[in-house]
Amino acid sequence: MIVTFTDFGCHGPYLGQMVAVLRRQAPSVEVIDLLNDAPATDPKHSAYLLAALARWWPEGTVFLCVVDPGVGSGRKPVALKTGGKWFVGPDNGLFNPVALQNGNPEWFEIVWRPDDLSASFHGRDLFAPVAAAVALGNQQRMVSPCEGPDLAAWERDLAEIIYIDHYGNAVTGLRYRDAWRERGLWAGGRRISPAHTFSDVKRGEPLWYCNSMGLVEVAVNRGSAAKSLGLAIAQAVRWA
Repeated sequence: MIVTFTDFGCHGPYLGQMVAVLRRQAPSVEVIDLLNDAPATDPKHSAYLLAALARWWPEGTVFLCVVDPGVGSGRKPVALKTGGKWFVGPDNGLFNPVALQNGNPEWFEIVWRPDDLSASFHGRDLFAPVAAAVALGNQQRMVSPCEGPDLAAWERDLAEIIYIDHYGNAVTGLRYRDAWRERGLWAGGRRISPAHTFSDVKRGEPLWYCNSMGLVEVAVNRGSAAKSLGLAIAQAVRWA
């Protein structure tokens, strides 16, 4: 299957245009829209969210990923194979946590170009055709093995907020560990206590917990952690 992960948002034609290419070039392959409100023009925080979400998909899945503020610039278009899955998109750090957390990454530069490549929509014109080819096993002429990016500066886990969902819950880039279960988390200028789930605290009270992706998340029971605590993407958290 092909899975989309973008910062396109929930409105506008961009996702539909990209999926149309997938349907045309790989009509037998299932296409699933995973997430289209990744942190806008923010490959770093989107990258840790992608790594967490990708864990739940089976081997053979092809991820078509577009968080690409440098579209049309000198950044390379790449494909990554790791953990039995493929990731197609820009070489701007978006795949680095995936490579770190899975290991044994195989990197490829996308060398194929369509005749009508636009300057500003490589998701539709470049990445979607390559993702379709990968899903069909026909990518050999489109990609070439290359040296991967330098991952030395990238953390396996990120002690920052990487995503705010529509409830106002704040997801961090920290993968939960049992050793943390009794620790307080410093976020939004205050110490937040751990809980198993929302109803373990009073209405309007904050908590942190292990969310369904296996990440540390800050929430407020029946409220918005983002509004109540002034939380935002890229804000640092730490253990108190």
